[in-house]
Amino acid sequence: MATAGEGDHHLVDDAVLADDGAVHRGAQAPGRFPCIGRRTDGRGCIGSVHRRSIVLPLPELPEIEVVRQSLRPVLEGASMRVVRVGPHDMRARGRGRNARVRGPWMTARQLLDGARIDRLERCGKQLAIVARDGRTLVVQLGMSGQLIAGDCDATHRHVTWDAVRGRSRVPVTFRDPRRFGGLSSWPTFDAVRQAWDDELGPDALDIDPGHLRTALTGRRSVKAALLDQRAVAGVGNIYADESLHRAGIDPRMRCTRLRDHDIEVLAREIRHVLGRAVVRGGSTLRDHRSAIGSRGDAQQEHAVYGRGGLPCLGCGSAIRTCRLAGRTTSWCPACQPLVHRQSPGNVRTSVRHRSRH
Repeated sequence: MATAGEGDHHLVDDAVLADDGAVHRGAQAPGRFPCIGRRTDGRGCIGSVHRRSIVLPLPELPEIEVVRQSLRPVLEGASMRVVRVGPHDMRARGRGRNARVRGPWMTARQLLDGARIDRLERCGKQLAIVARDGRTLVVQLGMSGQLIAGDCDATHRHVTWDAVRGRSRVPVTFRDPRRFGGLSSWPTFDAVRQAWDDELGPDALDIDPGHLRTALTGRRSVKAALLDQRAVAGVGNIYADESLHRAGIDPRMRCTRLRDHDIEVLAREIRHVLGRAVVRGGSTLRDHRSAIGSRGDAQQEHAVYGRGGLPCLGCGSAIRTCRLAGRTTSWCPACQPLVHRQSPGNVRTSVRHRSRH
């Protein structure tokens, strides 16, 4: 994903980062902040990461949407003031698992200092904080990233802002203990939207059969295709398993074997599963919280994810697991046959409204 242009990247502010991470205003030196988190092309962002296989649950579309909705009352219409930035080093892609980077640098302006926030946008697992002057900060939470509205004394606080409305002030903190997430600065939201259009598939919360058919092509498994953010934006391991279970589709099935009926049902179930998860606050399996600290309970409706070896809630068969696209995959061999049934709707109705308590 491209980042802010050179003109924006080299802007200098009157805010200077001291050795203790505090922001001092009115100083003479240029205000440059070290990069934190993810970098894609090396400019105008906060850091980068080295990717590897991990078994901990990652936030997916519902969790990011819950954060967006809980942040809107705090940020939209508020003026931002950068208070503190740190720590200064993050893991770097391509430099080994334990590598650290100290740059490139971000200015206070790129961190939206002095901006009045217009709105919060989302595509897939990415959140965009859009200022009225066009400046945009894209947030990727990675494995353990959090945006916290309110006082925060937790460790690994990378950036802290004050969201100011008149005399009221709410601190907002970005923290990422495992440092697989990050921030990136953009001169306009139009540039972000173009990058999303170029690099991400359609947002899964609004996916329709036509777009899903285009996304699910080739001989790879349908599970692998759903995890590809270039095909469908926002679906991860949890909700891919749950959507495929509700659709009665074996995750190992090749995309070329999917019928039009399968695509229609899967598109509907993806929207349903994601929508239900948003309503229930997302799945809090480890780190996920809303911006105001509330936990989600969508995990109470998981029918197959994390239930390997347990009986299926619909038919009682043992849930099976395997590795697909590098991720542990769970499915019911009875409810999700690898061969097509004559009446594919018979099984789905038996599990649609069953929840694990």
